[in-house]
Amino acid sequence: MSWFGTKTFSHGVHPPESKDATCGLPIRQFPFAPVLVVPLSQHLGKPALPVVAEGEEVIRGQRIGRPDGTMSVAMHAPVSGLIKKIGLTPSIQGKMVPGVYIEPFPASTQEVAEGSPCDVDSASPDEILAAIQEAGVVGLGGAAFPTHIKLRVPEGKHIDTVIVNGVECEPYLTTDHRVMLEQREDIFQGIRYILRATRAEQVIIGVEANKADAADGLRAIVPDDIPVRVEVVQVKYPQGAEKMLITALLGREVPSRGLPVDVHAMCINVATTAEIGRLLPHGRGIQERVITISGPAIGDKGNYRIPIGTPLRFILDTVGVSDALGRVFMGGPMMGPAASSLDIAIVKGTSGVVAFTTEETRKTSRQKEYPCIRCAYCVDACPLYLNPSQLGLLAKNHEYDRMAAEFNLMDCFECGSCSFVCPSHIPLVQQFRVAKAAVRKARAAR
Repeated sequence: MSWFGTKTFSHGVHPPESKDATCGLPIRQFPFAPVLVVPLSQHLGKPALPVVAEGEEVIRGQRIGRPDGTMSVAMHAPVSGLIKKIGLTPSIQGKMVPGVYIEPFPASTQEVAEGSPCDVDSASPDEILAAIQEAGVVGLGGAAFPTHIKLRVPEGKHIDTVIVNGVECEPYLTTDHRVMLEQREDIFQGIRYILRATRAEQVIIGVEANKADAADGLRAIVPDDIPVRVEVVQVKYPQGAEKMLITALLGREVPSRGLPVDVHAMCINVATTAEIGRLLPHGRGIQERVITISGPAIGDKGNYRIPIGTPLRFILDTVGVSDALGRVFMGGPMMGPAASSLDIAIVKGTSGVVAFTTEETRKTSRQKEYPCIRCAYCVDACPLYLNPSQLGLLAKNHEYDRMAAEFNLMDCFECGSCSFVCPSHIPLVQQFRVAKAAVRKARAAR
């Protein structure tokens, strides 16, 4: 197959990739901040419950929060130090959430203590899922969905294919690219755990064609003991969305309001897979993750392994930023939220920090919104064949229930393709987020 890729989905867009500044830079270790703030809510589901007290000393990798129920995961100390405070901290979403404040010991090292290993050859599926929950593993692509829940196949369903998602189509981000180049053994070890937990028949690693070196490297060391192959897909956004990738690689369409398991497939991020393979053999939990720091306002761009709980302000001070710092995105500029404060901390779902200058921010914020001209560019761009134009008009009239009932609003995963192509500069995605929140609130009330 050509490296240009023949497999893809219909529709989508081609925003500038903007990856050249960091795709060739190896992963570097980031220093500890003077105080690290570990939010106990870094995943969908209930926050973890603290198991440490103020004034207590902890070592790096020690569990500091236990899961509160099935939809929750453990939290671990990113540094050896002193628990200074357990209280509220600002989150990426703008809400205050419970967190643990840790002051590192002077000259604290990067070493992590060994825990109780999970043996992939002897552990049962339930034991593997329990080990993943205890390791605090969530979707590292940005969704932060608890991985032990995602890998649990519902009763009466079966999975024949697991897709390891190495597409990384979001502009600027090169985190997964570097993980595929530098943690190949961890990826395949993680696949062994996933195969045993899901009992899937095969694994496909999907890689976008602009990462040919990663695909070549993975293909060169594919183990003989597991049914895995590497497939290349076209460069297009949002190729990395699980529904789009399943269509591209398997030719299957996840039904409206359905899940990948409905078409006997499962999608898991490549960095998440690597973390499973890196942590479980040593019984460790997530204390850090690889993050791309990039954008026109960033000085020392790169891919960094950053301790969880590192404040955004410390990161920007360390790498250096333009005096004319404008907007900072936590993740990529297409789907990542703009930082509500520089005091928020890096969490497990943070895949990147992308910063723009005030001039670049002003260019987009100055764009005047015009009425919809029915050009249908958004319809041609939407990967789910929704009608963003009609949804936008209904949103302006607050007809939220109709948007959901007649035009499948809740299928939208907010990729931003419609907003990207709209010549009238209508903030469609923002309108849809407001509408979806209203629908959820109304349904909860009922």
